[in-house]
Amino acid sequence: MMKHIGISIAGIGLTCLPVAVAAGEEAVPVDLVDPFVGTSGDHGQLTPAATGPFGMVQLSPDTVPAQHAGYDYRADRLRGFSHTRAVGVGCGGGGGDLLVTVGYAGENGPWPMDKGSEKAGPGWYSVRYGGGIQADLAAIGAAGVSRFTLSRAGSVHIVLDPRHSYTKRHSAEWSSTGANDLRGSMSAGTVCDEGIYHLSFASMLSLNGKVLKAKGTMLDGDRLAFDIPVSAGDRIEVRTGLSVVDPRSARRVLKRSLGSHSLETIRQNARAAWSRELERIRVPGSDERARLFYTHLFRVLQTPARIDDADGQYRRSDGSLHRVTRGHHRYSGWAIWDNYRTQLPLLGLLDPERSADVAASLAELYLAGKAQWATKNEPFITVRTEHAGVALLDFRRKGIDGFDAAAILPLMVKELDALPQKAPDQQIETAYDIWAAAELASDLGDTELADRLHKCALQYRSMWRNVFENVSPDFDVVKARGLYQGTLWQYRWAPVFDLPWLVDEEMGRERFNRELGRFFDQGLFNMTNQPDIQAPFLFAGAGQPGRTAALVGEILDRPIDHWYTNAGKRPIPWHGRSFELAPEGYADGMDDDAGGMAAWYVWASLGLYPLTPGKPEYIVIPPAFERLSIRPNGGPEIRIIRRNSSSESGSVLWNGEVVNGPSVAHRSLQSGGELQIGR
Repeated sequence: MMKHIGISIAGIGLTCLPVAVAAGEEAVPVDLVDPFVGTSGDHGQLTPAATGPFGMVQLSPDTVPAQHAGYDYRADRLRGFSHTRAVGVGCGGGGGDLLVTVGYAGENGPWPMDKGSEKAGPGWYSVRYGGGIQADLAAIGAAGVSRFTLSRAGSVHIVLDPRHSYTKRHSAEWSSTGANDLRGSMSAGTVCDEGIYHLSFASMLSLNGKVLKAKGTMLDGDRLAFDIPVSAGDRIEVRTGLSVVDPRSARRVLKRSLGSHSLETIRQNARAAWSRELERIRVPGSDERARLFYTHLFRVLQTPARIDDADGQYRRSDGSLHRVTRGHHRYSGWAIWDNYRTQLPLLGLLDPERSADVAASLAELYLAGKAQWATKNEPFITVRTEHAGVALLDFRRKGIDGFDAAAILPLMVKELDALPQKAPDQQIETAYDIWAAAELASDLGDTELADRLHKCALQYRSMWRNVFENVSPDFDVVKARGLYQGTLWQYRWAPVFDLPWLVDEEMGRERFNRELGRFFDQGLFNMTNQPDIQAPFLFAGAGQPGRTAALVGEILDRPIDHWYTNAGKRPIPWHGRSFELAPEGYADGMDDDAGGMAAWYVWASLGLYPLTPGKPEYIVIPPAFERLSIRPNGGPEIRIIRRNSSSESGSVLWNGEVVNGPSVAHRSLQSGGELQIGR
């Protein structure tokens, strides 16, 4: 359980962190998670939502003021509780569907929050507000329950608002308005309003466990209100299920997922589900490092969301209705540009079975007419889908099939013609996508297509020579030459799919390492955004693992200067830790981006890193822990041992044999064994 107590000293909000596990007790990973990390200001864009692993429902308070996901830890006024949100993304966020407000008649919100009572853990959240209302939330999968315990008698005003949204609301319709059978559908803009997602819901209201039958009163055409007389100690519950199919399916989700289970049982079920997921990796202790590790792993395992109903029905991104084969699932809620580098590869290592379904879901984007960002018929909140082909190649080369590669390859190739290639960053990223299609063609035995695509992919090299070959350290301009985000120095290291050429042919290893060193020494690196987050690991790939180990250790543990925002360079750097066990848990301006940054933290702590998604291997450096173990779903145990107490690099042994080169192959880890790093 995590409880944060806000203390004001000279206007500064301090946070009392959770009490450590008692001596002699074994730390339980699920109890080390702190959902409040990254929930304040522009330091993660996260919320303490009640949610299950890969759950559609993210049931969270909406505060005034708020950040992208409707919440800010430092806020002390409550607007209500909504059921969805995108996880730590930019623009203005996404979600906020079906806002529920409960307050005494005549006492309109937003209501003051008792911040000292605010608590959260994996699958649940609670707070007191409004002069005596205790709110307890629990959620798992596509369903959630909100319970409101009233401290005094009176009339309680309940409003369900399907118009509420963090993006443009396109529609909100009710198909049933009785308290025992509330059903409707909604559509809203995806993140950045690039597309539209469509969602159905079903809810029911109860008082002290008895389902109410009252008819609601419509307010302003879309908001539905109920006025319920209550006595002191009464409990009102709002139970909700979501579906991408239709309101009737949402009703079935509600009944099958929650049934007659109490909130406490739902919370216990969510805890058990989170325990299964988090215990795939075991690290020692219960100190700050362990808490940060499991808190970030918790974020990694929230996206994408499972969207198939209990009967297997779901919709693709063209709106078409399908049914998944028994034993399999479908997922949506993509932020692939943000997390294909780290989060999706981590899922591939930890959970091959689920990753096969994620891969199948990615493949179906192509079958449905894939958009670069989002379509007008998305089944769930999504951001963008660039580099889905790289993710598919990465999954397949790890033995995670899940899709018909021969059928998807022509659609991948067809998409390549429409990819943007105007700005320098676009040319590198498009070249990566072309390379991925070429590699997949080669794996499938189509050498003619593979050769043609490889030649096309490498055409970016002439641009790289013209733009990136010689960049002055003084030329430090965000969005120069039309870059989407970042600087020329930050995108200079982006062609990870072509590193042998870049390191050994174009620049030469000595110059590469020297200028990469200048990049870090002169503060040109930006940890707050994705374009150059692989850069610390490039030293290891170019023969200097010790430099990588030192940089990674610094980023994990120590305050550093952060000079950049997505819009420009700061006149004075923000100085602080990149990752911290606090509501301001990420560096200023750093979004988690659907587990993308959280996965970076997990990889770095493991002492592994997928430098080139699509190449099934991991850079190896000393881990942040002296020992740890990974237990992939359905696979043998992987043990990682740091042989010395420092972060210095040294020899790498896999099952007692020296590993030649900077990386260990994914297939080696799949077989299980022991990886030893250090002197």
